[in-house]
Amino acid sequence: MSVAATELGLSQACPLTAPGGEFHVDAELRDVLCFLADGRLLVAKSHAFSAGVRAFLVRLQRLGRTYQIHQVDMPVIAQVYRDAKRTEIVSASKTQGAVLELFKQAVELRASDIHFRVSQNDGVRVLFRIHNDLESIEQWPYEYGAQVCTTIYQAMADVSDATFEPLSRQDARISERTKIPAGLDGIRVATSPQVGGYVMVLRLLYNDAAETEGLTGLGYGAQQCAALELMARRPNGINVIGGPTGSGKSTTLQRLLAALIRDAKGRKNVITVEDPPEYPIANAVQTPVTNADTEEERSKAFQQAIKAAMRLDPDVIMIGEVRDSPSARLAVQAAMTGHQVWSTVHATSAFAIIDRLHDLGVPMALATDPSVITGLVCQRLVKVLCPHCKQPFSSAMKRYREDDTRRVLGVVPVDTVYVLGEGCEHCRGSGTAGRTVVSEAVVAEGQVMGCLRRNEREDAIAAWRRNQAGVTMIEDAIDKVRAGLVDPFQAEDIVGPLDLAGGRHA
Repeated sequence: MSVAATELGLSQACPLTAPGGEFHVDAELRDVLCFLADGRLLVAKSHAFSAGVRAFLVRLQRLGRTYQIHQVDMPVIAQVYRDAKRTEIVSASKTQGAVLELFKQAVELRASDIHFRVSQNDGVRVLFRIHNDLESIEQWPYEYGAQVCTTIYQAMADVSDATFEPLSRQDARISERTKIPAGLDGIRVATSPQVGGYVMVLRLLYNDAAETEGLTGLGYGAQQCAALELMARRPNGINVIGGPTGSGKSTTLQRLLAALIRDAKGRKNVITVEDPPEYPIANAVQTPVTNADTEEERSKAFQQAIKAAMRLDPDVIMIGEVRDSPSARLAVQAAMTGHQVWSTVHATSAFAIIDRLHDLGVPMALATDPSVITGLVCQRLVKVLCPHCKQPFSSAMKRYREDDTRRVLGVVPVDTVYVLGEGCEHCRGSGTAGRTVVSEAVVAEGQVMGCLRRNEREDAIAAWRRNQAGVTMIEDAIDKVRAGLVDPFQAEDIVGPLDLAGGRHA
C-alpha cells in the first residue's frame, strides 16, 4: 500500500462501494471513488469533478448519508479494494461456517424456508417456516446480516448472477455438497428489495423421498392413489396437479415420476423442464431453464426448453408449471402428439383446473377433451397433531365457541376427534408433528368432461362421485379429522368449513 494510503489508515477499511456492497457502483466508477463504512469518500484527484463522482455525491445526499471527501491517487483506491477483497475472503470463510450451522439448525427443525429480513433501521430478523408457520429465530445487527446475505449469494450459491445486488430481484441456488447439510438436495435463493432494505428467502429442498412409501406416505388416500395410477397408465395426455404455492405439488410430482420410472424398469425416457430443478429424480433427464433477468425472457426460455424436450424422444414430459398461454399451448401440443405430460397450475380445486387452463388460452373444447386432459388433481397440506400431546375434543370443548363445536360435531363423532395440545418436548411445544396431504383426484372421462364442457359443474361432480367414488379435499380432511390425525379447526383453516362437504358426509 502506498504511503498516502497508510497515512489515511486504510489497511482495514470497509468499502461500501465494493461489488455486492450497500452502495454498489459499476466497475468504471469504482476505479475513481471508494465510499468507506466510516463515512470517508476516497476520490481520485484526476476525477474529482467528473460527472460520475458528482452523481454519486447527489445519491449520498438524497439518502441522507454524511461523508468526508479525501482526494487520493487512483492506485490508492485500487489497493483499498484489493485489501478489502482479501479480508472479505477470510471473513466469508468464517461466515460460511456460521451459515452452515444455521442451515443445520433449520434442517433439524424441519423448516421449509429461511427468511432474512434486512433493514437499515431495524437490523436483520431471521425466521424459519416450520409446518407452515413463521417462527422468529434470531436478530442480528445490520452489518452482520448484510454480510451473511452477501456470503450466501456470492460465496455459497453455484447458480447465480455474478454479484449480489441488494436493490435488485435475484434468484440463485446452492447445491454444492460442502455448502449444505446432510438431508438436503439444495437450497433455492430468492431476493427482493423492500422499504429500507431487502429480503432474502431460502427454500430448503429435502432429499428424503425414499423415506416414505410413495404417495401414501404423503397422505394420499386409496381413492386418490387408484386415480393417479390410472392416469400414469395412459400413454398420452396431460395430468395436472393444482394447489397454491407451498402445497407440496413438486414433491408429489417427484414421487409420481420416481414410481413411474421404477415400474418401467428403464423402458421410458422421462424428461423434465423445471425453473429451476428442485428435487433430483433418479434416471430422469432434468433440464433447467436458464436464469433470466425479466419475466418475459424467463417465459421465452421456458418455452424453448419445452420445445427442446419434445425433440429429445421423450415418453413422459414433466413441465414444472404451466405458467402462461405459450407454455399451456405447448403442453397441449405435447399431449396431442403422443406424449404423457405431467404439470402443475395454481388452482383452488381439481375441477377449477379446467377454468385455469381456459384462462391460459386453452380452448374449452380441448380443455374438456378426455384424450387431451387425462387427469385433474388438487392438494393442500394440513398439520398433523403430535401423537404425544394431542387432546381429546371432548375434554377441550370449553376452548371453542358453541357454534363452532356444533358445526364440527355435525360432521364427525366426538369420541374420535382430537385437537391441538399444549405442546411437549417431542414437538418443541408446537403441538404438531409435520404435515399431510389432503387431496382430490379426477380421472378425466367422457361423462365428467362433457358436463364441464356444458358448464354443468354440479353434474360433473355428481358423475365423478358416482363413477369413481370421488372424494373431495374437504371429505379427505374430514377422514383425517375422524381418524384423530388432524385438528378440525386447523383443517378448516386450509379447506374451509367442514360442514360444506356434502356428499358422503352430508
